[in-house]
Amino acid sequence: MAEISPNATLDDIVFADRNKAYGAFELRQGYRKDVTKATIIGAALFVLAMFTPSIINTLTAGKEEEAPMVEVDLMKIPPPPIDPAEPPPPPPPPVEAPKVNTVKFLPPEVKKDEEVPEEVPPPTVEEIKEAVVADKTVEGDPNANEIIVAPEAVAAPSKGTVVEAAPEPEKVFTVVEQQPEFPGGTAEMYKYLGKNIKYPSAASRANVSGRVFMSFVVNTDGSIQDVQVLKGLGFGCDEEAIRVVKAMPKWKPGKQSGRAVRVKYNLPINFQLE
Repeated sequence: MAEISPNATLDDIVFADRNKAYGAFELRQGYRKDVTKATIIGAALFVLAMFTPSIINTLTAGKEEEAPMVEVDLMKIPPPPIDPAEPPPPPPPPVEAPKVNTVKFLPPEVKKDEEVPEEVPPPTVEEIKEAVVADKTVEGDPNANEIIVAPEAVAAPSKGTVVEAAPEPEKVFTVVEQQPEFPGGTAEMYKYLGKNIKYPSAASRANVSGRVFMSFVVNTDGSIQDVQVLKGLGFGCDEEAIRVVKAMPKWKPGKQSGRAVRVKYNLPINFQLE
């Protein structure tokens, strides 16, 4: 093993007793110089790229001159000269006025008193009262003696018979000023449902629970009508809900503008196993 001098470098230690002419030894000796050169060249290129736009603007600033703006007053431009040899343009064609129906004026014709027809006097008040009013004007022969026939009178009902018009069906409201209410309020209604609902045996065996959404109409007298199931559970829960709702006592009717009206009411009924 070769002796290593005290001033030996790391490369001398690593390549001791090795072939230094292979090339790796020379690369390691010039590594620091190569890194320094690459760093300097890279930094110079970066700085040049950063300042290139400024350099270009500085060099081309003196060459570019703004073009002067010239204001032109169009009112002061003289019209083109008129050539006397050129004929003037033809006039536009005349616009024809639309034709209107006219009546030729006839000069007055002088006649004897015997030939002048007598003027028809205006109708009296009695004749106007007896005349029939129509919805359109009918032109007839003024010289003919027309006989005005009155329309047939409608037979009036006898004194002993009273004709009644068919009553219109009352409108069913969905939103009113004062909603219908169960006697005693909502709390009493749920007490009534909890007391009167009997859990169906089929639903109990199948372990079915949930809500049955009901819809019904509260009449003006508070009675319940048109009971329907909007969304049911089955297993006898729907039928039990219908039975309980139909057996409800009369409600306090809803009101609109201070008047009792028919109101459609939606009610969810809960079926829950204990």
